[in-house]
Amino acid sequence: MYGHSAEAIIFFDRDNEVIAMNPTAEQLLDPRMFRRGQPDGNNAFCFACRGYTSEEEPMTCLDCYLSNPLKDFSSFQLYLETKDRGLVPYSAGFHTVDEQAGIRVLLLRDLTNHLLTQQTLNRNTMTKSIIKAQEDERKRISRELHDSVAQELVSSLVDLRVLKYLNVQEDALQKIRQTEASLTRLLEQIRNLSVELRPASLDDLGLEAAFRSHFKWVEKNYGVVVRFNAELGGLRFNNEVETVVYRVCQESLLNALKYADVDEITVRLYIADRKLELVVEDRGNGFDVNARDPKGTGLGLYGMKERAELVNGEIVITSEPGKGTTVLLKVPVGPDGTVSP
Repeated sequence: MYGHSAEAIIFFDRDNEVIAMNPTAEQLLDPRMFRRGQPDGNNAFCFACRGYTSEEEPMTCLDCYLSNPLKDFSSFQLYLETKDRGLVPYSAGFHTVDEQAGIRVLLLRDLTNHLLTQQTLNRNTMTKSIIKAQEDERKRISRELHDSVAQELVSSLVDLRVLKYLNVQEDALQKIRQTEASLTRLLEQIRNLSVELRPASLDDLGLEAAFRSHFKWVEKNYGVVVRFNAELGGLRFNNEVETVVYRVCQESLLNALKYADVDEITVRLYIADRKLELVVEDRGNGFDVNARDPKGTGLGLYGMKERAELVNGEIVITSEPGKGTTVLLKVPVGPDGTVSP
């Protein structure tokens, strides 16, 4: 074990001087640093150690494991300055193996991959929480616009239309008509904004209904025809997946409307090989997917990929200048259509 362990093993005497280290430890630390009898009387190991994680500090030397035999250091986190890799975090255990001779052993296991995994998990968890908070807020604002502001405008429009039938002067009647037209346009804008923020049909009826409603809005406002083909047979998925698929489609359409210069876009939604697949395709201008300076900010493409990862999905964007663009989203689902963990 001493010669072949992936853990670094370092033995200390009662004076805290290193008396032996296994080959793994020698790859991390220069054994010549720890020869006995340092002229300045300092412990050479302290020059390699950058401290341990305590309850108060991420890196501290107070109550050091080498000098505090009463404290439990059977499991803790330690930072060492290594020969080739710089500062590296380790999971450590410090134990007395021969109390009479004062021999103690320090066991070290590299934590780099573990911490990277933990950071990725924390980032994904935080991203999920942020996206959920955004969607919840969009839903709240959308409902408020639809149920409160829009209803108040409808009530005002009714009152104005009643005034038209009263005995009023022509100039006042003309003003009423102008105000009615303005409020009608405002009401339409608020309804469009409400749907764009978070369509109620997505939560109530599912992806197909939400898509059809959105595509009608696109055709009405941009004059672009969306050829939609859905092959789900009425299947519903959890809220998170439906939101991701809807937002990816919404962003793909927006990019096509901005940059593709087309009058027709094809959207297909289906299940194949236990995956929910969305395809958004246009035959427009296209772009170089490897370009360092994509049109726009590039945040839309990044956001789509980030959303897809949150539901264990993958997104592939295929495009060439002059040959159009295809966005393919795949989300794993179970044999019964439920979302895979």
